[in-house]
Amino acid sequence: MLNTPVLDVKQLKTSFLGDSGEIPAVDDVSFSVNKGEILGIVGESGCGKSVTSLSIMKLIPQPPGKIVGGEILLDGENLVTAEEKRMRKIRGNDIAMIFQEPMTSLNPLFTIGDQLMEALLIHKKMDKKSARSQAQEMLKLVGLARVEKMMKEYPHQLSGGMRQRVMIAMALSCHPKVLIADEPTTALDVTIQAQILSLMRDLNKKLDTAIIMITHDLGVVAELCQRVIVMYSGKVVEEGTVEDIFNEPAHPYTLGLLKSLPDIRGGKERLYSIPGNVPKPGSITKGCRFAARCEFAFERCSSDHPELYRKRDNHTVRCFLHEPGGVSHE
Repeated sequence: MLNTPVLDVKQLKTSFLGDSGEIPAVDDVSFSVNKGEILGIVGESGCGKSVTSLSIMKLIPQPPGKIVGGEILLDGENLVTAEEKRMRKIRGNDIAMIFQEPMTSLNPLFTIGDQLMEALLIHKKMDKKSARSQAQEMLKLVGLARVEKMMKEYPHQLSGGMRQRVMIAMALSCHPKVLIADEPTTALDVTIQAQILSLMRDLNKKLDTAIIMITHDLGVVAELCQRVIVMYSGKVVEEGTVEDIFNEPAHPYTLGLLKSLPDIRGGKERLYSIPGNVPKPGSITKGCRFAARCEFAFERCSSDHPELYRKRDNHTVRCFLHEPGGVSHE
């Protein structure tokens, strides 16, 4: 694995214009991902995961959304300042994305073959015969059979699992440097979910593509990812290796997420639930954004905003309990 990140996000800020002014949805988020690495971004709905991924793709609807600060460096090129014409060349070619619901992501009016071939014809400048051959190879690569017949079929003729495999084939057809997967298994049953995750792991090894896996499912993270970012209310609250996050979680929010996981051994009459809800973006202007839901909160948490403190190499946490020289709850 290379030390130079293929994607480096620095102090990203994305806001939406509302009746009360500018509302931050992603606030000062920084992370990087290396070639061949699988990075997980986890958190509840509304914490800023999907807005982060759409910001990287420059697909935030304008208006009301806008990237208001920071840098998104792809092999050193800042995508924040890139023109739309340049982004059209980058999307699908250098960075690709798999969306949550394949039925709404695939065009119902075009065949699977036409949709797969489009990116190859545009980005790789292939002739139709070569593009068709490459599209069929990609369908085989993602584990689909009868590919010649499937190329002539429409999305509604395929099952949910098949459509998701087609989406993965489409995203990987130009061999992108970075693949963003936004909740790619949410709409699928557990058997198909396991197959899709196994497929993504295999493709990551074969193609050495960096993957950013966006999910609320910590089970997916444990199975697939090497490093994890935990987001809450538009902020990164903890970052570390999978081993760090699962074996020594540091932020009270991460602890709550892990306590919420069902235990296969049973013994729990009721699943743990973190009290309260994720605050509306922009509703908390001072103090720690998790303080109102935190069982460890003390007076300072309501007035001051914690920095990201280094717990050890490659493990950081945004919590006063881990401030150097502060009080720890461990």
